[in-house]
Amino acid sequence: MEYPSLAEIDLDALGANLRTVRSGLDGQKVLAVVKADAYGHGRTPCARAALAAGADFLGVAQLAEALELRADLGPHPRILAWIYGPDADLAPAVAADIDITVSTFAALDAVALAARTTGRRARIQLKVDTAMSRGGFALEDLAEAATRARRLETEGLVRVVGLWSHLARADEPACGLTEIQVERFEQARAASARAGLDIELHHLAASGGTLWHPSTHYDMVRPGIVLYGLSPEPAIASAAELGLQAVMTLSAPVVLDRRVPAGTGVSYGHTAHAGSPARLGLIPLGYADGIARSASNSAPLSIAGARTRILGRVCMDQFVVELPEAAAVGDDAVLFGDAAAGVPTADEWGAACGTIGYEIVTRLGPRIERRYLGDGTGTPPARKDETKGSPA
Repeated sequence: MEYPSLAEIDLDALGANLRTVRSGLDGQKVLAVVKADAYGHGRTPCARAALAAGADFLGVAQLAEALELRADLGPHPRILAWIYGPDADLAPAVAADIDITVSTFAALDAVALAARTTGRRARIQLKVDTAMSRGGFALEDLAEAATRARRLETEGLVRVVGLWSHLARADEPACGLTEIQVERFEQARAASARAGLDIELHHLAASGGTLWHPSTHYDMVRPGIVLYGLSPEPAIASAAELGLQAVMTLSAPVVLDRRVPAGTGVSYGHTAHAGSPARLGLIPLGYADGIARSASNSAPLSIAGARTRILGRVCMDQFVVELPEAAAVGDDAVLFGDAAAGVPTADEWGAACGTIGYEIVTRLGPRIERRYLGDGTGTPPARKDETKGSPA
């Protein structure tokens, strides 16, 4: 038997979002980020759709993700990865022709060892920290790192194909930090050039930089969340305003319908009570499926074309809603999807839960079936308007 919940993944919407991103560029390459199981949407199907829609590169965080993706997709797509442990054996990644991010001197030594072990030249991308205080060489160490990398190039062990960094506040266009990071990145570029490196790809912009900071586009951009139809910062522009289409629609059926008198307590702790005689419905999703407990008493749903919300605490496997009058057992409760369909969005869920849309889609668990539509090359079909019951 299958679990009753469903995440419908519209790969043609993903392809349309990628083309929307590309329309705002000036010929830069596009690295489609498919880390964290493609933000919960399914890594390999989304990677294939992104490539079909014209992505030049794929990016994942964990090196293990890159190896799994290479096994699924074969030898052709370029894949960048940037996280691995200090004792990681990098030989499989070198053998699989993964672009390995190098952020420390120890990693530089490790990739050189892997190249010697495999007898293959490793392809690496140097990362520099320009303000995140996270991964990457400190700016003052970048010149030495570039010099050592150049030495390894002359030995035939590595090829330095990229230099990159990450923006800390790209979703705050007026804060001024992005401009400072661009200055620091330029210093890193100059240091790399002085060391004799001839670097193919300089890249700085993820989704926020791609949308709101053209000066960060360089040779390639790295869109992530925008590919899945969510805004990096809904307070600046919603997904709809950005021309994006939600790739995921999450739903589950109403499995129980009961009427209760006014004042009836609902779910654990009775944090909610029916204010009047009410119809309550049960939805078979809970925090074991990644539905945040912070959605209790707040997050919206659409059932039978009408909006309602979670009533009471989210439980491990289920939660309660107040049913609209037209709803019945078996009707789909749509937790979130595309705004054009008249249903709540993942960004609305993020606001209701005190978090961001990224977390809402990424945290969904394996009990939720992913069902795929399209292949990334077509135009997404007209969405059903859940409010009006007619094409959107």
